[in-house]
Amino acid sequence: MIVVDASVAVDLIVHPSDNRVEAKLLSEARWVLAPTLFVAEVTNAFWKYHAFQDLPQDKASAGIKLALDLPDSLADDTELQVEAFALSCLTRHSVYDMIYLVLARRNAALFLTKDKALKKLAAKHGVRVVK
Repeated sequence: MIVVDASVAVDLIVHPSDNRVEAKLLSEARWVLAPTLFVAEVTNAFWKYHAFQDLPQDKASAGIKLALDLPDSLADDTELQVEAFALSCLTRHSVYDMIYLVLARRNAALFLTKDKALKKLAAKHGVRVVK
């Protein structure tokens, strides 16, 4: 089982040749999870590519669809927020990131993220990450 964050999903679509390891792991996973927050984060990232890097709107929309097709299911953020908030208070790290970390920890899943600081924090809290 894998929890994928928006940074991996977007980068996988925008720069596929730079993400062969992640692509292989996702294609071989029995189940891929993400929190519902994933939808807004992916959509916002592609909006930024459109607004600030001149990615045509139709290509951004296609990228959103591809990224949103990566997870097999989305976990409800409301079921994660209490634990994510407590972990954010403990670690002084954003609730957004802790929602992903909590989801991975609860499911004993491999956590895929591009965020190096988040990788370190996840490993410190017993969550498996790709180095």
